[in-house]
Amino acid sequence: MSERVHLHPFDTQRDLLDALSASIVCDLQQAIEEKGSAVLLVSGGSTPKPLFERLRQSDIDWGRVRIGVCDERWVSPDHEESNEKLVTTHLIRDHAANARFVGMYREGLSADDAEKECDKTFRTLLWPCDVAILGMGEDAHTASLFPLNEKLSSAFDLKNDSFCIAITPQSAPHQRMSLTLSALMQVKHLYLHFEGEKKRAVFEEAMMEGDRDAMPIRSLLHQEINDIEVYYA
Repeated sequence: MSERVHLHPFDTQRDLLDALSASIVCDLQQAIEEKGSAVLLVSGGSTPKPLFERLRQSDIDWGRVRIGVCDERWVSPDHEESNEKLVTTHLIRDHAANARFVGMYREGLSADDAEKECDKTFRTLLWPCDVAILGMGEDAHTASLFPLNEKLSSAFDLKNDSFCIAITPQSAPHQRMSLTLSALMQVKHLYLHFEGEKKRAVFEEAMMEGDRDAMPIRSLLHQEINDIEVYYA
């Protein structure tokens, strides 16, 4: 494990959410004070829902915050498995209702055909990024960087200056769009959030040196470029 990885273990989900939401809100507030706006990138799945519900109660100037996703299932925004739908349903509410959402999905285009357009969107509307919150699956994927995928070598290549890459998982439904490792290495405050004993065991295995293609989360845990704050319970 890299010295860039900082562990924040908690006994309960409540304690984790208290600490993680407070840290994220502090980062966003600092960005707003320093440059007048902030960018927050989030991930999908079931784990972040309680975090989103906690964040949206924070009384900061959400009208100055742009929110995007670290990855997206290539489905329409009204689809039940859309990360955009998850974020607009669970995060952009209450105090956070005034935040501006910037999506990845492009109607009428395949993920492959939309790579350049997504890259342009991130460069113009979501960069520089102040905070990104990643998750981790029990298969050790993060964002939509799935194990043993043929696109991982390009996704991990730090000389690849594209922010976005189209991915077709072998072990999950839907084509995806994901941020690349080089993009994630530029985020000012990078978080990894996971919960449960199974994911804890996966994380502990990933902290050991090994094949990044088999456990893509290793690409974040074994690098010396950017700090990553790991919050888990």
